[in-house]
Amino acid sequence: MNFSMITLNEYSCSLLVTWLIMPLLGLLSGWVMTLITCRLPALVEQEETGVRCIKTPFILSGSQCCLCHHPLTWSDCLPLFSYLRLGGKCRYCHERISWRYPVQEAGCLLFAVFCGLFQGDNLSLALALYTFGWFAFALSEIDSRTFLLPDVLTLPLLWLGLIFNATTNMTDLVDAIWGAVLGYTLLWSLFWAMFFATKKKGMGYGDFKLLAATGAWFGWQCLPAVLFVASTSGLLYALAGYLLFRKKSAVLPFGPFLALGGTVYFIDFLTH
Repeated sequence: MNFSMITLNEYSCSLLVTWLIMPLLGLLSGWVMTLITCRLPALVEQEETGVRCIKTPFILSGSQCCLCHHPLTWSDCLPLFSYLRLGGKCRYCHERISWRYPVQEAGCLLFAVFCGLFQGDNLSLALALYTFGWFAFALSEIDSRTFLLPDVLTLPLLWLGLIFNATTNMTDLVDAIWGAVLGYTLLWSLFWAMFFATKKKGMGYGDFKLLAATGAWFGWQCLPAVLFVASTSGLLYALAGYLLFRKKSAVLPFGPFLALGGTVYFIDFLTH
């Protein structure tokens, strides 16, 4: 009887995590992601150029239509539901809302459900996997459009990895610290080697910090596998672009491929 009750409680907890906690987290964090990926690049550009285009902190300023700039109410900003209810158009100017917003919100929702199904019996690991994936998704989206990996996202990801490993021992903390150090140093060294050889900058400092953050989560042992996945997927992407569209891209953002490598490594890590 006691064993059955324990089993039933564990099963109920797994269902709660999978079908309630994680989907709600996915919807709410998906809305936050659309806010950050839309406003953060403009804020970074404002700091670099000194031209003040955002007068209040980007999280605190009210939402508005990107086309007609009409202020939006809370009912216009409900993740996914508002987009579907309005038929994908702004309530005020009736122009099409960018597909990026529902795709990001739906992506966060689906990934949250995946994390719940994958680690429904362990809420801390489900949240950890989702947290890393959320940062990876947000950074990939920003980097693919603007070639920016903002410190306001890469550095918290690094510290969250160290804190998580200090409290759960998923990865040995010493290995995690060395992962952060070596992750940054490897790409920093490669950057300067390429610069001295070609006089061109092959990547940005945000890539160094993203790999350092990945090392902080999974330890220095993950770095070869993450770099292999990132480099291979980047080459395949460039090759597919050339073969299908004859697209010769001189500049390719490396952040999305590093993020992919880290996420794939995390999922593989949890299966062993």
